[in-house]
Amino acid sequence: MEITIGVQHVSREIVVESDQTADEVSAIVAAAIAGKPALELTDTKGRRVVVPTATLAYVELGAEAKPRVGFGSI
Repeated sequence: MEITIGVQHVSREIVVESDQTADEVSAIVAAAIAGKPALELTDTKGRRVVVPTATLAYVELGAEAKPRVGFGSI
C-alpha cells in the first residue's frame, strides 16, 4: 500500500510503500497522534521512516497493492 505523508512547512510529500494493511497503518498513525513523539513506519525494503508528530500535516493511505503481473513482478 502507498502511504503519503505531508509535513508542515515542507513542499514535498514523503511517499512510503508498505506491506502493512490500511488498518495497521491507521492504528500506528492514531497512536502517534495520541501522544507519541514520532510517527514510525517501515517500507517494503525494510527502511524506517520517522517523522516528528508535531510536524505532521496529513497522512493519506492509498489502496492496498494488488499483485503485479509481468516483468514488473520480478
